Amino acid sequence: MPDFRIRNRFVFPDPRLAGAEGLVAAGGDLQPERLLSAYSQGIFPWFSEGDPIMWFSPDPRMVLYPDDFRLSESLRRVIASQRFESRIDTDFETVIAACAETPRPGQDGTWITRDMQQAYIALHQIGYAHSFETYHGGKLVGGLYGISLGSAFFGESMFHHETDASKVAFARMVSYVRKYSFSLIDAQQPTDHLRRLGAQEVPRDRFLEELAEALEKPTRQGSWSDIASMTRH
Repeated sequence: MPDFRIRNRFVFPDPRLAGAEGLVAAGGDLQPERLLSAYSQGIFPWFSEGDPIMWFSPDPRMVLYPDDFRLSESLRRVIASQRFESRIDTDFETVIAACAETPRPGQDGTWITRDMQQAYIALHQIGYAHSFETYHGGKLVGGLYGISLGSAFFGESMFHHETDASKVAFARMVSYVRKYSFSLIDAQQPTDHLRRLGAQEVPRDRFLEELAEALEKPTRQGSWSDIASMTRH
C-alpha cells in the first residue's frame, strides 16, 4: 500500500499509483513552488476548510482541447451583441473571491478556502495564475481563473452574477489559448456543462503523457492583460 503522506519538499508520489478517485497525497503546504510542482505532475489540491490539504489526480480526467470547443449559437449571439466587456488579469483577487462565495447546487460551502485564495493570488503575482473577467456597465459580473504552465491551462473555477457572463469569460479564455497555441485545457472533474462545451474524459495515463508534452513548450509567464484584451463581447 503506497504511503500517501508528503514527507519531502515539493515531492509527490507518482499519480499513477492513485485509485480512480485520484487521491495522491495528503499534507504539505500551498507554497507557490509546491503548487507549481503539483500541477506539472498532473496533481491539484482539493479539500475543505479545517481538513488537511489533499492532492488529487483523478482517472479519468476531464480535458477540453481548444479546437473542440463548442460555441453555441445562443452564446455567439450574446458575444455579437457586445453586451459584455472582456478583460484579462485586471482583478484576479475579486474573481477568486467571487468563485469562493458564489453558492453552487449540491455543495455546502466552498473548497476555495482563504488559504487557497492567498496561495493562488501569490501565483498570480508571479505570473502563473490568470483571470478572465466579464463586465457589464463597468461592474464585474462573471469570470474564471486558472494556472498556466507550458501550453497547458488548468481551469480552476468560474462564477457568474448575470446570465451568460461566465460563458463569455470561458469563450474568451478559449480564444486566448487558441491564439497562443495551447494544446489542452484541464477541466479536472467531469460535468454535463463541460461536456456540452466540448470537453471529454481521457484516461489519466493519456492526460499525463499529453501534459508532459505541453510542458516542453515555454510558459507565458507574467500578466496577460493588455489593451487588446479589453474587447467588447
